[in-house]
Amino acid sequence: MGIMPTHVVAQFCSTLRAVLFVWLAEGMIAGTNPAGAIDDAPDGRGYSATEQLQRFREDAEEGSALAQYVLGVMHQLGEAVPQDHIEAAKWLHRAADQGLALAQFVLGGMRVNGHNVPEDVVRAHIWLDLSAAHAARIAGARKLTRDAQEMRAALAGKMTAAEIEEAQKLARDWKPKPER
Repeated sequence: MGIMPTHVVAQFCSTLRAVLFVWLAEGMIAGTNPAGAIDDAPDGRGYSATEQLQRFREDAEEGSALAQYVLGVMHQLGEAVPQDHIEAAKWLHRAADQGLALAQFVLGGMRVNGHNVPEDVVRAHIWLDLSAAHAARIAGARKLTRDAQEMRAALAGKMTAAEIEEAQKLARDWKPKPER
């Protein structure tokens, strides 16, 4: 798959599915079933998956970076919502712009080979650089830090010195854009 080694692609997909699993598990623990039929809860308890998804979308619209990330992943994978790569990129970008390391990693990976977004090695390098830097400050995020660093290093091997310099400058100048 171009620049990304096969094991990194597998880890990337595994990470996306793991985050989605956490969201679905949270719904089950809370007494709802977000993966269930999209209609009213049959026993009258809780609320429907449609209502939960709507609440989740509202949180994303109100600026929750985590809700934006998970909604982006859901659209990327076609899990609980129709697969829509444009929606996925929109939500992931909003989360990444706020500084969410995992969203930055996913966007960097998408940009490396133009996976449902225009290929852009400079933007890919920026997002991977930011992801590695942000993840390094999070307890328990060593794997994300290492994966972002490895993907960025593999990408840098395919870039010109001028492209790397531009990406590094843009990453240094980057500022989060909080929505809340």
